[in-house]
Amino acid sequence: MDTHEPQLDPAAQRRADRARLLRALKASLAFVLLLVVMFAAQQALDWRAFAVLPQSAPGLVGVLTAPLLHGSPEHLGANAVSLLLLGTLAGAVYPRATVRALPLLWLGSGLGAWLLGEAGSRHLGASGLGHGLLFLVFVLGLLRRDRASIAAAMIALFLYGGMLLTVLPREIGVSWQSHLGGAVAGVVAAFLFRHRDPRPPRRKYSWEIEEELAEREARAAAEDRDQFEPGAPDDVPVLWQRQQEERGVVLRFPRRDEDSR
Repeated sequence: MDTHEPQLDPAAQRRADRARLLRALKASLAFVLLLVVMFAAQQALDWRAFAVLPQSAPGLVGVLTAPLLHGSPEHLGANAVSLLLLGTLAGAVYPRATVRALPLLWLGSGLGAWLLGEAGSRHLGASGLGHGLLFLVFVLGLLRRDRASIAAAMIALFLYGGMLLTVLPREIGVSWQSHLGGAVAGVVAAFLFRHRDPRPPRRKYSWEIEEELAEREARAAAEDRDQFEPGAPDDVPVLWQRQQEERGVVLRFPRRDEDSR
């Protein structure tokens, strides 16, 4: 069941939002820096054994390692920007759901490439994670439908709405299979973890506050009345009952024709 966060004063709420945004930004930036380090190390290593090899038992290793590898600086740059923006957005609005969804997105992108990719091909890159984050934020906006969720979904679509189309084969050399796997994992994670994060505090209108005050005053008046006023007469116990007395005796009068006899 969805619950709202406790209502904070505006200054405290701004501080909490800022802290959550900074945590998400730092985590996304740290992952992007990890990708940069791995790309630098990749130049001195034979990375082919760590890519996803579809429909091959040794290729399952790539399900765990392929998102850390990239084929070119342009490939790394495109994925780094999308992960930085979408990761910050998802982590700021849904910190708990995002942390739990990341393993599913990671495995889903790799398994999609392994199951649907052509035999003999190699798949690498973190674009499946970016697609998973987009679909996670978008589907959570449809499921939760509070203002923060809808705003996050609109921002994600504005930035990377084209990812909705890249889950299908369009360009040669682009692993649409990992995109599709990440997208499916994002949708599944949205349904699984949609209740993990409490809804943001909702501001109340003046008429709602007046109604709550009136209800509170009515309850207080009812409690005072029950405390100080006696109960209804039917509820008072009867300590003595008056015995019923006979109020008369029925006398039999003879009929006139009987008296004449």
